[in-house]
Amino acid sequence: MTVTVTEVFRRRAEPGAALAGDAGTIAAACHAMAARFHRGGRLFTFGNGGAATDAQHVAVEFVHPVIVGKRALPALSLTGDVATLTGIGRHSGFDDIFAHQLRCFGGADDMAFGISPDGRCGNVLRGLESARDLGMLTVALAGGDGGAVAAAADHVVTVPSTDPRVVKEVHVTAYHMLWELVHVFLEHPDVLSREAVT
Repeated sequence: MTVTVTEVFRRRAEPGAALAGDAGTIAAACHAMAARFHRGGRLFTFGNGGAATDAQHVAVEFVHPVIVGKRALPALSLTGDVATLTGIGRHSGFDDIFAHQLRCFGGADDMAFGISPDGRCGNVLRGLESARDLGMLTVALAGGDGGAVAAAADHVVTVPSTDPRVVKEVHVTAYHMLWELVHVFLEHPDVLSREAVT
C-alpha cells in the first residue's frame, strides 16, 4: 500500500490540534510543577523503549537548560541505571522498576513524570501509583485513549493516535512546552500560590 505525502501529514494534524486543545491541562501541570520546584521538589522521569530516552531528554533539559539564563532544576531519569533496572527487575519484576526507585528516592514535595505511548505500560502505571501513594505530584504523557496511565496521574496529556511515531512527535512538543512554561511560572513566583489560569 502506498502512503501519500498528504496522508502522512493528515495523520499528524488531529493529534497536533488536540495538543493545542489541551492548553489548560498543560498550563495547570506546569503551574503545579513550578510550585513544587519552588518549594525544593525534585522531578523523576520514566518510560520504556523510546519513551525511556524521552524521559532522559526531559530530565536533562531541566538539569542542564540549553537556553541561556534559565535556571537548572533538580531532575533525574529513572531509566538510565542499567544495574538498578535489571536488579529490581530480576528480584521484584519488570513492573516494579520505577515504583521501587520512587519509594527509595521520592518524597511528598517531589514529582513523578511518566511517559507511556499507549497508556498501558505496567511499570509506568505502577510508578505513578506509587508516587501518588507518597504524595508526589504525578504528570503523564500518554497515547491512544490514555489507558490506565491516564487515570493514575494528576495531570495527563493524551495524544489521540495509535501511531507510535505520531505519539512520540507530539510528546516531544508537549514536554518542551512543559519545560518552557514551568520556567515562565518560576519567573513569576507571585502566581505560584494562586490557581493556574489559561
